[in-house]
Amino acid sequence: MATDADSPLAIVKGYRPGSLGRCTEMHALYYSRHAGFGSFFEGQVASGMAEFLQRAHRHYNGIWSLMHGERIVGTIAIDGEDLKRDAAHLRWFIVDEAYRGQGAGKRLLTDALAFCDRIGFPEVELWTFRGLDAARHLYEQAGFELAEECLGSRWGVSLLEQRFLRRSNGLQLSESDGFVSPEGLI
Repeated sequence: MATDADSPLAIVKGYRPGSLGRCTEMHALYYSRHAGFGSFFEGQVASGMAEFLQRAHRHYNGIWSLMHGERIVGTIAIDGEDLKRDAAHLRWFIVDEAYRGQGAGKRLLTDALAFCDRIGFPEVELWTFRGLDAARHLYEQAGFELAEECLGSRWGVSLLEQRFLRRSNGLQLSESDGFVSPEGLI
């Protein structure tokens, strides 16, 4: 009989039962250990993702789960609406520590950015903070560039926050191609 331990890692697009809880748990555990984040941060992840999941089915939004058998061991989301401009927001990107270093994070990021390119977003934005060198390396490999760095406390702790932008290398669709800007959907 096969067990989860025997199962290969798989990426599944769309909502999965437990997405909110598992994503929040992975973020809270990792960032409490590595950055001193606490309940404020955990609440931000949970409330933001809960709001997003109510509209995740819309054309400009996407969520992907890295699965090991039936267990969610990584997540990433593209929010095509919350920036209120013609740009995608990469959010809730995390891989369980036991599954890092196997290329799974790169696969999640690649799938999410391919979605952005297919939609035709001119840019993708993400916020992080200084010191997450492995993540920054992944972002830069995927074409992100540091656009802004400033002292802030959006996650409940004062640190150097960083905003990265990736200009699209995908097709730029027009209304004649059936493209409707996400701004028209809000």
